[in-house]
Amino acid sequence: MPMKETQDATNLTELIHTMERMERENAQVSVDDVVHAVGRRSFGPLLLLAGLITLAPIIGDIPGMPTLMAVLVLLTSSQLLVGRETFWLPKWLLKRSLSRQKFDKALHYMQKPAKWVDGLLGVRLAWMTGYIGIRVTAFACLLVALAMPPMEFIPFSANGAGLALTLFGLGLVARDGLMLALGFLLTGVTFTVVVMSLI
Repeated sequence: MPMKETQDATNLTELIHTMERMERENAQVSVDDVVHAVGRRSFGPLLLLAGLITLAPIIGDIPGMPTLMAVLVLLTSSQLLVGRETFWLPKWLLKRSLSRQKFDKALHYMQKPAKWVDGLLGVRLAWMTGYIGIRVTAFACLLVALAMPPMEFIPFSANGAGLALTLFGLGLVARDGLMLALGFLLTGVTFTVVVMSLI
């Protein structure tokens, strides 16, 4: 049976609302809390989440956060490619956390742009979000994840990777093949910039 790639959330605003409804008993928000909220079978939302965290100034600027998100994307992408239906993540990754205050502030920061982004989404080139398209996307995300750790030392390149992951996540969540196409294009541009910076 193919892995389920869609959750109740069909756009960015709905994903943010899903995270806002998380339990608020603790002062910290762990990776496990977020993964539990979006679902362990949800490749699109997890990609979108990793991209947004990498992009968000409040969270993404925390040292090591892009690398942490790269590990999350690397593990989920590779497991999707080998056919797993539920993602396994190590305890050390699930236990990583940040303050509830920073998490809530980041969600609030993303609400207005989310409404604008959702207005751009539509079911287009839906064949790109099918079985083969999802796995091609997973392979591209795996390459992005492998490149993200050194990107922390190249100005703005991690932002390009975060935006590419966000586009991939949006494309899968909304079944918008155009967003996937833009993600592939941005991935190519980002890799070109990184290679040129290293030469």
